[in-house]
Amino acid sequence: MQRIDHALYGVRDLDEAARRFRDELGLGSYPGGRHAGRGTGNVIVPLGRDYVELLGVVDPVEATQAPTARWLQDLVADGDRPVGWCVSADNFDEVAARLGLTPTDWSRELPDGTVLRWRLAGREVAMENPTLPFFISWEIRDDQHPSRTMVNHRARPSGIAWIEVGGDEAELNHWLGGESLPVRVVDGPPGVRAIGILTDGGEVVIR
Repeated sequence: MQRIDHALYGVRDLDEAARRFRDELGLGSYPGGRHAGRGTGNVIVPLGRDYVELLGVVDPVEATQAPTARWLQDLVADGDRPVGWCVSADNFDEVAARLGLTPTDWSRELPDGTVLRWRLAGREVAMENPTLPFFISWEIRDDQHPSRTMVNHRARPSGIAWIEVGGDEAELNHWLGGESLPVRVVDGPPGVRAIGILTDGGEVVIR
């Protein structure tokens, strides 16, 4: 089974983006941490079962040697925007094998020193073609998933309702192996166009 794990929103300044999400969208967040040796860090907007990751460059020196950080800097040069999405797959290794992907190990240290670990597959492909998600397999307890942390939301969210992407629908269906996910495909260049969040105050759309 596959499900949307999180959506990525690229930002130039993590603190400013977190303030904007709180003030304009009513969505609270908490500091995520740094991706060791990769030049990036994040702020998490937890939604109960999934989350939005505000992703920014936090170490310009490390960023010069990190492909993900350089990719992110290029994408947000003209402003903050959705930059990708991630799918959790119960059969992660089978998905990777079917698509000819080599999983990589990732980790992030939380402010309290706890280290979260996970595996990714397809990240490089998704960077080149952001219509497609990359895949994740968490190596943590369920209660450590970033979506589970309680924060103060003005509008209480219940998860990602949909993601809208531009690109080739047939290509996306092949990539997902026929799995049905709440994704809208529209005409236009590859990329995430919008993220719909369901809250008790109505739908919040992130663009």
